[in-house]
Amino acid sequence: MQAKKRFILLSITFGVLVYCYFTTFHLKSEHTQSSRQSVLPSFASFEELSELPTQPYRKLTIEKIPCRMETCFDFSKCGKDPKIYVYPSDGPVSASYRKVLSVIRESRYATRDPNEACLFVPAIDTLDADPLSPEHAADVASRLTHLPYWNNGRNHLIFNLYAGTWPDYAESALGFNPGEAILARASASESFFRDEFDISLPLFHKEHPERGGVPPAATGNPFPAPRRHLLAFKGKRYVHGIGSETRNSLWHLHDGSHLILVTTCRHGKSWKDLRDERCDEDNREYDKFDYEQLLANSTFCLVARGRRLGSYRFLEALAAGCIPVLLSNGWRLPFDERIDWRRAVIWADERLLLQVPELVRSVPPERILALRQQTQFLWEQYFSSIEKIVFTTIEILLERVLEHRLSKQREALIWNASPGALGTLATYGDSRVHFPISAPILQAPTCPSSPLSPLPAPLVPLAAPPPTPGNTYTALLYVQATSPALHKLLANIASSEYCEKVVLVWDSERAAPSLKSLSRLAGDTRDALPVLVVDATTHYPGEGVSARWQPLWAVPTAGVFSLDGDAPLLAEELDFAFRVWKHFPERIVGYPARTHFWDEAKGAWGYSSKWGDSYSMVLPGAALVHRSVLAQYAAAAPALRQAVRRTRNCEDILLNCLASHLTRRPPLKLAQRRRYKATHHKYKSSWSDPEHFVQRQSCLNTFATAWGYMPLMRSVLRLDPILFKDPVSTLRKKYRKMELVTS
Repeated sequence: MQAKKRFILLSITFGVLVYCYFTTFHLKSEHTQSSRQSVLPSFASFEELSELPTQPYRKLTIEKIPCRMETCFDFSKCGKDPKIYVYPSDGPVSASYRKVLSVIRESRYATRDPNEACLFVPAIDTLDADPLSPEHAADVASRLTHLPYWNNGRNHLIFNLYAGTWPDYAESALGFNPGEAILARASASESFFRDEFDISLPLFHKEHPERGGVPPAATGNPFPAPRRHLLAFKGKRYVHGIGSETRNSLWHLHDGSHLILVTTCRHGKSWKDLRDERCDEDNREYDKFDYEQLLANSTFCLVARGRRLGSYRFLEALAAGCIPVLLSNGWRLPFDERIDWRRAVIWADERLLLQVPELVRSVPPERILALRQQTQFLWEQYFSSIEKIVFTTIEILLERVLEHRLSKQREALIWNASPGALGTLATYGDSRVHFPISAPILQAPTCPSSPLSPLPAPLVPLAAPPPTPGNTYTALLYVQATSPALHKLLANIASSEYCEKVVLVWDSERAAPSLKSLSRLAGDTRDALPVLVVDATTHYPGEGVSARWQPLWAVPTAGVFSLDGDAPLLAEELDFAFRVWKHFPERIVGYPARTHFWDEAKGAWGYSSKWGDSYSMVLPGAALVHRSVLAQYAAAAPALRQAVRRTRNCEDILLNCLASHLTRRPPLKLAQRRRYKATHHKYKSSWSDPEHFVQRQSCLNTFATAWGYMPLMRSVLRLDPILFKDPVSTLRKKYRKMELVTS
């Protein structure tokens, strides 16, 4: 009897234990799945993309230095167009810091007058704070305090790459007290980072290009085909206490096929004396794999902290289209104030190293594609050159100033989708309704009634701007003389179905024509077409041909039809061009085309106006362009605009270069009638002057040097109306008059 009771009791106990085990396992699985879903979020909604990026929770152990823009920054120094003053050089600087100073001095942000500066950048090399480094600048603290506008660092911007080393990554390693200066530094620790004040930079090599940069490597992948390796890492590990202990454990994950995680202790002067029992085996595995090949053939690349929280591997992975898996607890990612890194990287935890393989295996293919595409966008927009890194830093600071003055800032989506924040203006493009080229329709005060009236007050955004590209365009004419061709063009514009307004930029010493409106066709129920004449010689003296796009305050539409005063376009050609442009608002769309080529004999870029089987420019003498591109033209680097003013030429080339640089797409050429060519006035045409082409070739090379690469892109595409010049009845064609004109 007692044995029977004991048997029943044991059976019940066993059943309870089994039930508890499976219940706990089920709950644990649900918790693990839930945790993984929080680490790997699904695709975000459009509203979520427009919000500021959120950062994963990090436990802070050290109190941050109290400093915010409201307490440590003087906004009264920043006017409507904030400028940056770079101090004169007073000693040797490293090659990297020389590049930083150079791109600022030559940018549209720079000023030579410290009294109008909003930000100050010392010419004292603060990049390398390591006293053992040959590029370490001595006595930085004393030299900073002797700067004439230092004021305890207020409104100063200090760049630093190599502060905050192992083990606590403390900012005391700077070697000087930054005071109230904004620190833009790499490998920033969350524990010491001053939110909404400091800026986190990426760690970049000394060889990182000043301008241009290597294009992204994986933009041509239309489908996330599996790469040879799932996860890869190749780097140093530390046999003595100067860096991450996590790297010493990576060999547990290495399988030689899908997971390639190899390290070497072969670095430093005393590695042979300090090597452990795994060094020889690790070194043999390390030598089997080429680093560049691993980057190109791996889906995920492990970015583990070492001597510093950040590493060069982060940018190298972005450039290769290898999705970074971050294994650096407490690291503040570059520009995370505005860049939403949830869309480009995977976060891991150093304390859960053995779960990393399971983490990356759980990422579905469609998520891999989205992550990889975003890495390529971010690399090209913000990280491929020192110029882009510095400009991104400045744009974040200018946004803070704009937010303080106007209580507004650009939506996060503008930072995290094409064309990016560097492709828009902080005071101009601030709404997603104007993508792919961001530009709100701006409300201008009452237009001047006569050419001699003063210019209107600054533009203000409309409360609810209409979406891009809109259903109408503004004809922006550049006119130097009245002629029958001009009157004919104005009549055709008045007959256009989509024209809303005409702005005529008059550039001549003669009196400007007095036009107020254009009559529509007989029987047309629409009102007369308004015409505004702007005298460029009065409003924009000395600007010359570059004044043709200055009066954007008078343009109420997103689409701008840029026209020469003698452009021989019919109303049908105007309407067809606008209908095409509505589908491609990010491009220049028009009729006359030109091309560039590489001249091997001269070792320089050449310019050609000959008809061929490809083109790279569409001349804005008869082309549609988004008004935000024209705004970017007005804000281009001073060196670029100066080349146009000096030659009184090349403004069309610069506009094409700028549009291609912003969008990485070529212009679009439309059907061109044979008779369309540059007309000849009574004075000598510039197109017959050999010096004209020499100047344009010189401009091409100047622009390519300024950008660090040739932004123009060739195309072989031409868009024609259906049945254009086909041998069928004219009644079956939509644009009947385009091919009937033969003279």
